Amino acid sequence: MTVARRSERGAVTAELALGLPVLIAVTTGLVWLLAVGAAQVRTVDAARETARAVARGDNPGAAVAVGERVAPDGVQVEVVTQGGRVTARARGHVPGPGGLFGFLPGVEVSAEAVAVAEEES
Repeated sequence: MTVARRSERGAVTAELALGLPVLIAVTTGLVWLLAVGAAQVRTVDAARETARAVARGDNPGAAVAVGERVAPDGVQVEVVTQGGRVTARARGHVPGPGGLFGFLPGVEVSAEAVAVAEEES
């Protein structure tokens, strides 16, 4: 007695067709999270560089310009000097990945750095 086997031909193709979009979505999400992490690090760097520049006696406007060059697009830097302390705040918005993933919201990034103003000799 022979049993007729059901053909499994095409099963791998069907599994690939179902799994590939999920794999692409997960990869896109991970790349976007990496981009957000990099934007946060650049925002921290911008605040730190701005605070250090003002603390060593640079023009605050020039220091903010340097900080905004270091920061990702859309991040603004502000400086407050009070009582020998310089505080630089960087804040902005990182847009979502766009394209097919345009439904994902953007992320707010922010950082604050404080430096002690150096004494001028």
